[in-house]
Amino acid sequence: MPALPKPAIAFVAAFCLTGLLPAGPARADAGTGGIAFVQAPEQSSGVCAAGNPDKGFACAREKCAEGGAAAGDCLRIAWCYPAGWSVDVFMQHREGPHWHDYSCGWVSRDAALAAAKVKCDPAFADTLIECTPVRLWNPEGVEQPVE
Repeated sequence: MPALPKPAIAFVAAFCLTGLLPAGPARADAGTGGIAFVQAPEQSSGVCAAGNPDKGFACAREKCAEGGAAAGDCLRIAWCYPAGWSVDVFMQHREGPHWHDYSCGWVSRDAALAAAKVKCDPAFADTLIECTPVRLWNPEGVEQPVE
């Protein structure tokens, strides 16, 4: 079998590389490697796993609006890529206002819950009358029980 001339080898190599380059971003866009959190303070919130922030926040904003808030009131709170383990911590100030604080990207369930424990430590949160983890998500964005 005769050897290919150098220009032909360069063409084949370029063709193969060009064919492979789009595969990475296309996979990331279609997958669920990240997680987005939005919140309408004192009203509603939304969480979605997605392959990119635009899709994640759009989905989370839609869920927030389904919970009763105007879509425009559903603000971007956090995006983590990769998602890792995520936790939602309910917090209430001693003067009444309450909110949810989200932390994501943790390497394990225990790490996410430890982060929540630090957020609720009275040494760092002495104005809170309530502080507790209320929701937890695995790296695929599936909600898990908080025990």
